[in-house]
Amino acid sequence: MKTTETPAPVPAEPGTPVIKAQAAPGGLKEGKKKEGTTLNVFSHGVLVIWAIMVGMPLVWAVMTSFKDDASIFGSPWSLPDKLNFDNWSRAWSQAHMSDYFLNTVLVVGGSLIGTLVLGSMAAYVLARFDFPGNRFIYYLFIAGMSFPIMLALVPLFYVVDNMGMLNTIHGLILVYIAYSLPFTVFFLTGFFRTLPTSVAEAAFVDGASHSRTFFQVMLPMAKPGLISVGIFNFLGQWNQYMLPTVLNTDPDKHVLTQGLVQLAVSQGYKGDWSGLFAGLVMAMLPVLAAYIIFQRQVVQGLTAGALK
Repeated sequence: MKTTETPAPVPAEPGTPVIKAQAAPGGLKEGKKKEGTTLNVFSHGVLVIWAIMVGMPLVWAVMTSFKDDASIFGSPWSLPDKLNFDNWSRAWSQAHMSDYFLNTVLVVGGSLIGTLVLGSMAAYVLARFDFPGNRFIYYLFIAGMSFPIMLALVPLFYVVDNMGMLNTIHGLILVYIAYSLPFTVFFLTGFFRTLPTSVAEAAFVDGASHSRTFFQVMLPMAKPGLISVGIFNFLGQWNQYMLPTVLNTDPDKHVLTQGLVQLAVSQGYKGDWSGLFAGLVMAMLPVLAAYIIFQRQVVQGLTAGALK
């Protein structure tokens, strides 16, 4: 029986350099780091370009609203020589932008409250209770999101007219609510499903009714989602032009979008570009202010479902 003997290591000769095994250099990590840095630079560059493309027209509109007509055509890209606040006062009083602004606040305020209340109640029931027809009703709301409003203008006109609500503020509010409910129910249904059921069960154990549990427990917990969907509905309802044009032909009840069109085509302001830009900025400022104030809540509402 032969045994295999391991040969003894040969001692290195004097003066011969000893090579030690070293760990592999972090080339892979450095490559990933460089790749991530390049991606960040590229993404930030795209975002900066996008911000310039979006922000420059807004800044230019605000800047132009303080110029006179000669400066608008003579040096459209330069800063105004002086701030002409009379453009704003002229658009606010003579062009009746104050009346249009008030009508818009009434319509959008009433429709926004009604949309959030009715939409949150419907979404809560669809998300928390199982009953026959639950999924059918949910998909019916989703189908309403895909239905073009253009196809409903003619029958909608006759329905509102037969109800005696044509050219009225409350009639426009009801139409806005119906127009905004599908997206609101779809958004809030998914949000209510992410909320913990243990809190509602604890409220039921304490003797709270379904309505009290909803309004005092679940609705406050859904505040981020309500703010997010409220901002989206506010933007859509504030900028709505087609529905009020068809259903609101009374000049005394025109909203801001109709007022801007009337300001652009009316004889008295046919060449008053400074007044037109002032009215445009007036209609634009509430939207910007709402988004700037609630931007953090909007992001929280959009990411709440993923975080939970």
